[in-house]
Amino acid sequence: MGILILGLIVFLGVHSTRIVADGWRSAQVERLGLGRWKSVYSLVSLAGFVLIVWGFSLARQQPVVIWTPPFAMRHVAALLMLIAFVLLAAAYVPRNSIKARLHHPMVLAVKTWAFAHLLANGRLADLLLFGAFLAWAVVCYIAEKKRDRAAGTQYPAGTAGATAATVVAGIVAWALFAFWLHGVLIGVRPFG
Repeated sequence: MGILILGLIVFLGVHSTRIVADGWRSAQVERLGLGRWKSVYSLVSLAGFVLIVWGFSLARQQPVVIWTPPFAMRHVAALLMLIAFVLLAAAYVPRNSIKARLHHPMVLAVKTWAFAHLLANGRLADLLLFGAFLAWAVVCYIAEKKRDRAAGTQYPAGTAGATAATVVAGIVAWALFAFWLHGVLIGVRPFG
């Protein structure tokens, strides 16, 4: 579990810089330049991600079961994951109404992803992984909304075409991941 916890600290720590040390971050961007800052940020994030994957795979070999979720939670999680994929698509498709209304759909996608997986899994490693991401996403969303208010950020109105494209992209990505990639990459088939 130690490697998983270290990975979470590194990965979520670097992703929390704007939350806890925005002034320091701005000073580093100015000192290093945006390109170099992004390079350092990416390398530290990648190191944290590798530690998370490694630590989680080790923890799955000796699972500590905290509770056994009801079977129906798999279906609830699948529905929530569909929503998470649509929110994730909304972060990238320009001028969609979802982003116009919610402002930070990627962070909301992380919240939804983490919550869905907490409902469907009951091992200690799951609680650490998804609980940490859920807590981070809640704090991050609050910080981003506060930053938007302080800056007077306005989001462009969405169009019906962009919103439809967002929903379709989210559904297609969800189907690919749920029925194929989750099994290939994670080793767990949600529907089989």
